[in-house]
Amino acid sequence: MIALKNQFIFAPIKTGYGDGSGVITEKHLAFYKRRSRYLGAVIPEPLYLHRNLRELPTQVGIDKNNKIEGLKKLVGTIHSSGTKAVAHLNHPGRMANPKIAGNYFASSTHRSCENGGATPKKMNREDMDKAVDQFVKGAKRAKKAGFDILELQFGHGYLLAQFISSFVNDRADEFGGSFENRIRFPMEILQAVKDSVDLPLIVRLSGDEMIPDGIKLPEMIDLSKRLETIGVKGIHVSAGTVCSTPPWFFQHMFIPKGKTWEMAAEIKKEIDIPVIFVGQINSFEDIEKLKKEYSADYMAIGRALVADPDFVGKYFSEVEGPVRPCLACVEGCLGGVKSGKGLHCLINPEVGREEETFERSKQPKNYAVIGGGLAGMQAAITLKKRGHEVDLYEKDSLGGQFIYAPLTPHKKTMSRLIPYFLEELENNEVNVISKEAVKSDINLKYDGVILATGSEPDVPSIQGLTKFYWAEILLENNLPKNKKVLIIGGGLIGVDIATALIPRNNKVIIVKRTTDFGEDMEAIAKNLSLKMMKEKGTIFSDYTHIQKIEGQTVYAQRKGKDIRFDHIDVIVVSTSMKSYNPLEGELKGEIPIYVIGDAEKVGNAQDAIRDGYETAKAL
Repeated sequence: MIALKNQFIFAPIKTGYGDGSGVITEKHLAFYKRRSRYLGAVIPEPLYLHRNLRELPTQVGIDKNNKIEGLKKLVGTIHSSGTKAVAHLNHPGRMANPKIAGNYFASSTHRSCENGGATPKKMNREDMDKAVDQFVKGAKRAKKAGFDILELQFGHGYLLAQFISSFVNDRADEFGGSFENRIRFPMEILQAVKDSVDLPLIVRLSGDEMIPDGIKLPEMIDLSKRLETIGVKGIHVSAGTVCSTPPWFFQHMFIPKGKTWEMAAEIKKEIDIPVIFVGQINSFEDIEKLKKEYSADYMAIGRALVADPDFVGKYFSEVEGPVRPCLACVEGCLGGVKSGKGLHCLINPEVGREEETFERSKQPKNYAVIGGGLAGMQAAITLKKRGHEVDLYEKDSLGGQFIYAPLTPHKKTMSRLIPYFLEELENNEVNVISKEAVKSDINLKYDGVILATGSEPDVPSIQGLTKFYWAEILLENNLPKNKKVLIIGGGLIGVDIATALIPRNNKVIIVKRTTDFGEDMEAIAKNLSLKMMKEKGTIFSDYTHIQKIEGQTVYAQRKGKDIRFDHIDVIVVSTSMKSYNPLEGELKGEIPIYVIGDAEKVGNAQDAIRDGYETAKAL
C-alpha cells in the first residue's frame, strides 16, 4: 500500500446524499471535506458499478464516464488535506435493493437472502463476464478520477462473498464446492482489475460471517496469503454479512467490541502486507489498545468520524475539546439512510448540514433554558457558542430521561453521552442553576426563554392501578429478582425494560394494545431484543386492554375476550409519553418563548438534540 501520512482511514459509509443521478453533489463534498483533514486516507461510500445494481436510490456511481468529473472534485477535496483517496468497488449481487425499479439480481445461487430480498439468477459465464467488465471499467474510471488506491469488496455478503461463502454458494461447477473453486471467480475479478490499472489494490473481507457454514477465519487466512502472493497491498478485515448478520456488518452496540480486531490480528500473523483493523474504534482507549496489543498497521474508523469529524484531530491534540462519542446505536446513520433522509447522527445535529455556516450572533442576548435534558443542554451549549449569555435551570440531575438509556444490558455505550454534554457545558461556561424555575425567576431578567421541560408518562386510567413503576425500575435499587412482572406498553421503553428484567430471572409478561412490539425502536436493536425476549420465555400479549387490577390479579380483554394474569408481583407502565410544559401558559405574552424537544412534541433523543441545536442556532 502506498505511504499515508498516518494510519487512520475513513471507512466506507453510505451517505444517501445523492440526487438520484449517481453523481457527486455539493453535500458529498462538504461532508468529506469536513472529515479528511487529519486522516491518512478516505474511502468514500461504495460506488455502484451499474445503475441497476444500486443499494440506495441516492448512491454514488462509477458506472459511466459522466461520473468522473464529480469524482475528480471529490478526490481533489480529499487531496487538499494531503489525504489519499480510495475507491471502494462493490457488486451487491443478490443484495441489490429490490425496491429500486430496474435493479437486477445475480449470485452464485438462485436462493434469495433468508432474511428477505429478490430471488437472484444463478450466474452463467456470460453473467460473470459482465461482472468482470463492470469491475474493470469501474477501476479505469477510478484511475481517471485520480483515486490513489482501489478497494475491492470480498466480504459482507455481497457478490464476491456470495461465491466465497459455502453457506450461499451451492454451485456444482468449477466455481462451487471446494474453497479453491469458491474463490475462483473473485480472484478472476481481482486479476482482471489488477491487469487493467496500475493502482495499489486492497481487499475488504469478512473474517467470519457469524453464521454456521459461512465464511470462517481459517479460510480467510488462506485467502489473505493468496492475495498477498498475487500483489494485493493490504487486507481490510471486517465481519458479518448484510444478509444474515447485519448487527456484525454494522458493528451495532449489541455486538461485542474487539472481535473483528482479533480476526485482523490472526490474519496479520500470517502475512507481511498491512492489515486494516476496523469495528467500533470510537475512543482513544481503543486506538491505544490496537497499537499496543495488536500492533495495528492501519485503523479504519467509520461512525466515530460521523459523530465527531475531529475525532482523529483530537487524538493528535490538534483540535481541543471532548470527543463527541459515537454510541454505535446506528439510529441516525443507518436510520437516516434507510429512511431516505440521508446520513445523520443521533449525537451530532450538524451531520448532513456541513454546507451550512455556524456564526456568532451579531447581537448577543441573555437567555434562560428551562430543563437540562438533551434538548436543553444542546440548546444551552449552542447559544453559548454563538456568543449569548445562558442560564440553564434544572431541578434534578442533568440528562433528563436519558439517564435510563444505558441501564439496559446492551446499551452501555449510551453512558458516554451525558458526560460529553456535561464537559461541553463546563468548557463553554454555561451557568447551571440547580433549581426548578418559576415565573419570578424569568420575568424581566432575560431576552427570551427556551422551554425544554421534556415529557412525562401518560398513565392510562385503570381501576386499581395504584402502585407501579416506569423507567425508574431500571435503577439498580429498584430492579427486582425472581419476580413475575407485567409490563403494560410494548414500545421502546417497555421492550428495553423487559431486556433488563430477564437476566435477573424475572418472568416477564408484556402487553400491547396493538401488535408491533418495539414499533418505535431502531430495527437492529428491536430484532435482537425481541429475539432475546422470545428465547427467554417472555409472554407477548397483543391487542390487550387492561381493565382492572385486584391485588396480584390483572384483568384484561384481548380481541374481545376476557383474560387475566395471575400472581403478578410487579407492574410497569410504559404506554406512552406526553409533553410536560407548565411554564408556557404563565410566561406567554410577557417574554419571547421557544418550546423545544419533548416539551413541544414527544420524540426520541435525536429529535431532542436536533431541536435544541436548530432553535438555538436561529436565535
